Amino acid sequence: MRQVILDTETTGLSHATGDRIIEIGCVEMIGRKLTERTFHYYINPERDIDAGAYAVHGLSREFLSDKPIFANIVEELIEFVDGAEVVIHNAPFDLGFLDSEFALLKRPTFRGLASKVTDTLIDARQMFPGKRNSLDALCERFSISNQHRTLHGALLDAQLLAEVYVAMTRGQEDLSIDLIDYTVGTDASGQMKALPSSFKLIRANTEDCQLHETILAEIAKASKKDSVWSPLNVEVRSN
Repeated sequence: MRQVILDTETTGLSHATGDRIIEIGCVEMIGRKLTERTFHYYINPERDIDAGAYAVHGLSREFLSDKPIFANIVEELIEFVDGAEVVIHNAPFDLGFLDSEFALLKRPTFRGLASKVTDTLIDARQMFPGKRNSLDALCERFSISNQHRTLHGALLDAQLLAEVYVAMTRGQEDLSIDLIDYTVGTDASGQMKALPSSFKLIRANTEDCQLHETILAEIAKASKKDSVWSPLNVEVRSN
């Protein structure tokens, strides 16, 4: 699976009132691993930048004055993104600006290029309800270093988001749980078939079993009743 992790910086908060994209950064992942392919441009918005936005990203109109306009980088952006799953943090914001830029050029929507759009902010809110789920907060939660991030930058934020996304989605596939067929049944002799697994099975030896029984006896003595792991309780629970 090819994925493009994307971030933008803008002149302000609302494309509907004329704000424009001033930086776009993308990194490519294939098979959940970063490749060496990136897409990054500073863009001349041909307008002023809000003071609040400048405080976030530090990109001035003077700095951007000699950078390409969006129309000059759009073909390269399309080629980079086309057909990939696009991963964005707070996707409606970036997609709104990108669709607006495409509309100004009388092109179909940007989101139409993607095979799928994944919003990591929505996923984070489901995983961590009631908690802060900004990119900085997620980096801290997953122990991802962002000490070099003093200001927002599209490429740097895309790289950080890629690490956050992998951490958020790391789960059962690492243990091959989904590959196990739990309907294997029994063999011709009536014995249950072994479950397919690449894991090494280590059986307890006699000494291990004796130690186990000793611990169970100590638990029973302390609690004045049999533990749930005692052979009697196992037999009762299976009936």
